[in-house]
Amino acid sequence: MDKQACAKRVCGLAAIAVVVASLAPTSTTSSAASGSVNAIGIGSKGATATALAERISTPAPPTPQQPTSGHFATLPVGSALPSDAACAAAVRPVAELRADNVQANHTVGVGATDGQPRVTGHFVGSTDEIIQWTACKWGIDEDIVRAQIAKESAWHQNARGDLTTDQSSCYPSLRTSSGPCPESVGLGQVRYLYHGAAFANGNAVNSSAYNLDYTYAAWRSCFEGQQAWLNNAERGAQYAAGDQWGCVGLWFAGRWYTNDAITYIAAVKDYLAQRVWETPSFKSW
Repeated sequence: MDKQACAKRVCGLAAIAVVVASLAPTSTTSSAASGSVNAIGIGSKGATATALAERISTPAPPTPQQPTSGHFATLPVGSALPSDAACAAAVRPVAELRADNVQANHTVGVGATDGQPRVTGHFVGSTDEIIQWTACKWGIDEDIVRAQIAKESAWHQNARGDLTTDQSSCYPSLRTSSGPCPESVGLGQVRYLYHGAAFANGNAVNSSAYNLDYTYAAWRSCFEGQQAWLNNAERGAQYAAGDQWGCVGLWFAGRWYTNDAITYIAAVKDYLAQRVWETPSFKSW
């Protein structure tokens, strides 16, 4: 919009505000007893000019998605994501496939996560139910989660990976007096070296729900376009919001569409196409 047109629009709004001001009371109303404030001041006495201007200029926040008990699909960039409780209520019952996960599956996250206030791990259930809850909470297709976690850990929370002889790169309780220790742990293979906040109170190690909660918080951050630094690092394409597969590859490679990321994406897509978690052999992985 050019400056002249913009000026006309501002003047028009100002004129409206003056007219409304002549009809409105001089103060807004408050409902302190109920814990709410009528900031717009609309009621039996009308609206103030200031409140009307604010209402015109300030867009309403997106309404949180209300999940259903059907398939959880990827939600668009900018979506208001469902709460822990809403997703828990929408999860479909599925029997446990991994008996070794039972304890971790019934352990919730403890305390807050530095820099990730929405990560809680506050859910218990079977491994597939935890996958559903996570997919719902972070707005990613549940089958992509099933396929990626099959690739990462074969759905075992006790999986350990990225072995190293540098003991400082491993969570303290997993360090060894001799031999290598694992940098990455759990269903999502959360890596201690790069995601130290996830290991507060042992959460990423002890809780399946927390491990996945943290993993897909990172995915959503990428999907929302919050990782602009990727365009200043080695990359095979320009990073932009809304690329669900690019963000899957980032979790493994730490870079955007590099060869390692592309290879990993192809492997996860292959598991997705096979629906590997439904094959008879997957039970023995």
